[in-house]
Amino acid sequence: MSSVPFPFTAVVGQTDLRLALLLNAVSPAVGGVLVRGEKGTAKSTAVRALSALLPQVDVVPGCRFSCAPGAPDPACPDGPHEPGAGAARPARMVELPVGASEDRLVGALDIERALSEGVKAFEPGLLADAHRGILYVDEVNLLHDHLIDLLLDAAAMGASYVEREGVSVRHAARFLLVGTMNPEEGELRPQLLDRFGLTVEVAASREPAQRVEVVRRRLAYEDDPAAFAIRWADEEHEVRARVVAARALLPQVSLGDTALLQIAAACAGFEVDGMRADIVMARTATALAAWAGRTSVRKEDVRQAALLALPHRRRRNPFDAPGLDEEMLDRILDGFPDEEPEPEPDPEPQGPDDGGDGGGDGGGPDGDGGGVPPQHDGPPAQEADSPEAAPDTPDTTREDAPQPSAQGSGAAEQAPVAAAEPFRTKVLSVPGLGEGAAGRRSRARTAHGRTTGSQRPRGHLTKLHLAATVHAAAPHQKARGRAGRGLVIRKDDLRQATREGREGNLVLFVVDASGSMAARQRMGAVKGAVMSLLLDAYQRRDKVGLITFRGSGAELALPPTSSVDAAAARLERLPTGGRTPLAAGLLKAHEVLRVERLRDPSRRPLLVVVTDGRATSAGVPGGRPGDTPRELSGRSARLLASEGIASVVVDCESGPVRLGLAGVLAADLGAPAVTLDGLRADSLAGLVKNVRTAVTHTASLDSVSRRAA
Repeated sequence: MSSVPFPFTAVVGQTDLRLALLLNAVSPAVGGVLVRGEKGTAKSTAVRALSALLPQVDVVPGCRFSCAPGAPDPACPDGPHEPGAGAARPARMVELPVGASEDRLVGALDIERALSEGVKAFEPGLLADAHRGILYVDEVNLLHDHLIDLLLDAAAMGASYVEREGVSVRHAARFLLVGTMNPEEGELRPQLLDRFGLTVEVAASREPAQRVEVVRRRLAYEDDPAAFAIRWADEEHEVRARVVAARALLPQVSLGDTALLQIAAACAGFEVDGMRADIVMARTATALAAWAGRTSVRKEDVRQAALLALPHRRRRNPFDAPGLDEEMLDRILDGFPDEEPEPEPDPEPQGPDDGGDGGGDGGGPDGDGGGVPPQHDGPPAQEADSPEAAPDTPDTTREDAPQPSAQGSGAAEQAPVAAAEPFRTKVLSVPGLGEGAAGRRSRARTAHGRTTGSQRPRGHLTKLHLAATVHAAAPHQKARGRAGRGLVIRKDDLRQATREGREGNLVLFVVDASGSMAARQRMGAVKGAVMSLLLDAYQRRDKVGLITFRGSGAELALPPTSSVDAAAARLERLPTGGRTPLAAGLLKAHEVLRVERLRDPSRRPLLVVVTDGRATSAGVPGGRPGDTPRELSGRSARLLASEGIASVVVDCESGPVRLGLAGVLAADLGAPAVTLDGLRADSLAGLVKNVRTAVTHTASLDSVSRRAA
């Protein structure tokens, strides 16, 4: 990667993205930006280029925590600092990797020196580096929960606390939080989502002329990054000067009562939770006015602020698409007439003219282009630094992508049925103790949770078990020449606490979409039940996959992913009809789980089979002569059970006469069966705490052999 970043003003298109970033450069109090969009859409390029436009910051020389010389932090670990002249340096942009450790984020405390010498030897983390700068998280939706908790704490308090068994360090941590994400890979926790001041949706351009310009600029940058940066230096300087001027004007901007009423009415009209949206809108509207060189907020500023600050705050569940009804917004704002407009001031430093055939950015509320160079017509462009930007290949996880059909031509396909209202489900968990990614479903050994024991640390010590450490050091005090009251601690005495928490699992749904499930009311109830389980999977931080079977075979409708709303969309459009190849669905599940075991061996699976238990079609090749569909499905189920795969069968059979075939399938899987009504958490059937696996490996193999004979 070149050390010369791609110029911000050279990014093609992406009007909302560039405007949101510039508003945060003008007023960091806006609260950061969340950028949502498909891969290859200039998300990372634009964010990394923003730091070059930020004004320099004055810091205390030698301070690792970037204290301001005029008002140093009294609790700074490198302090105390005497007020005085500082040294100017560029604002930093610090990247937080998705796989970072807790110590890398908040810093590490040398526990051995703290216990033996009483010295707070602290190594700052990324939060200290990002103080008074930008903290950038690419793929923020994939960040582990414990890191999200630390980010939330720091963002709320403006400080980071590191505590290890009574020894604590605190330092200031005020930063501009910027995150990028692909919604297909999963959504953010609501608490972190609300911490982002603004959100923008980006998409790739489908206009050939704009795509050509993206490629042309990217190739020119890669051929000679320094020369490319020089070519755009004048535009970069003008935008930087405009940011500085807007910052200087910001304290003079007046937010009148009419604007405040418009903001309050918009937030109330869209039923957003809490008051943070009102505050963010007020700060954003003020920044928009300063960016336009005005000292009063207008209705168009409030409208633009609502479009940036409200879409991600009006979601009620993960299946709601983010967005805002602009006609409704206009009706709300029209109820409050603007105050008398002020005389226009002399224009602040502007960027080059965006007129002509360039299709300008329109970044400012007056359509002045936001100080960016001329752009080609068309919607937002592909990401210039992404290898996926050039080929327009189909994405199998896209909700609107065409899916191959594994159903035979004889399937009497019926139109998709809408899902019934979701409900709170019983808790389904995998038995035993896992070691998978942190989540909220099954018991696991984790970095966080209740302490269950101790062990020698593997690598750097993070969670000290104080009692075990003292117990290990106590017998050696005389040999070590202990003379005073304190213990003599050696590195070999240190003990790491072992903790038990919860992990996320891979929940693989195998859904019967055959004709026996096709009754409209019945299939609506089935989809409602699966939607409820998907919502539960979202809340418990699981990965999910979806297999459907009908007609002559089974298909993987959605490969395992963290995007629960993508699974919900696929389920909503699921057609029904045809015969019931139950064995094909089970064998497809076996194949998917085998591959996922190689990709992510620590994540344990939970198989959820949604069916009435009927099997009227084999749907798989290679069966023995005379095998019936029922015998094939039973053998497939016993294969899954013999490998210890935790399963549950959701029995969809209804009516006064029941065959009980789902119960037979559950017995073959070594799993419990639960009815649609019994799946509800408030049902009288009791709470399903665990999902049983096969009784024992030996018994399973013996059963398979006996039935096969």
